[in-house]
Amino acid sequence: MNFSENVRSAFRRGESDAVVRMSEAEIERARAAGDPAGEVEARYSLARVAIRGGDLPGGETRAREALAVALRSGDRSLEERPRHVLAAVARMSGDLLRARDLYLESIALNEALDRPMMVNSEYHNLAFCELGLGNLDVARKLFDEGRERVFRNGWDDFVPYVCLAGAALASAEGDHARAARLAGVADAAFASLGQVPDPDDAADLAKVRAAAVEALGRAAFDEEYARGRLLDPRAAFTDDRR
Repeated sequence: MNFSENVRSAFRRGESDAVVRMSEAEIERARAAGDPAGEVEARYSLARVAIRGGDLPGGETRAREALAVALRSGDRSLEERPRHVLAAVARMSGDLLRARDLYLESIALNEALDRPMMVNSEYHNLAFCELGLGNLDVARKLFDEGRERVFRNGWDDFVPYVCLAGAALASAEGDHARAARLAGVADAAFASLGQVPDPDDAADLAKVRAAAVEALGRAAFDEEYARGRLLDPRAAFTDDRR
């Protein structure tokens, strides 16, 4: 695998120290070789590690450094990942209106680059902004459309995020039993891929769990969660839906 594949795989496995080592070495190599793509990928990876560790300002700084390299290169495709991180930082910081604008800009960029999977991913994040702003109908529509695209296109790496989105929506609707089940489905889906959720999604999943435990009690939560761990992701969305 090349650097991008290696570093993203390590990040998805939760190996943050390895990501930092690999990225710092890649920055030196890429700068010496005049390789902006490698430098952007490395600085983007450092931004993700910072965010995972709870350092949102550090994550924003690293993402802005990556974006500066991308802009100097003149290659618009290199802007995509840094812009995604900047939007994520705004969302995780609670500035949902700014995050919404940034995600809409990222969607437009990915559409121009003809990257349908990334368009879908950013619509997923946009839906979380709408959910946080209290626009449940808009969020539900975006989540439903995204889930249909993921299952129709066989985008297996995104299945855990579809389940996470369902859990978050159920929680916002006050259906904490369903939220607990879908949290179980999401965790099992991540485990089946040998991955952990991205930092912003991990934070959303933690909120769902906490709300469900508070609403249901630990024993009832554990029962529903365990049931979800055994459900097929597609079947989960016809399992006592709403």
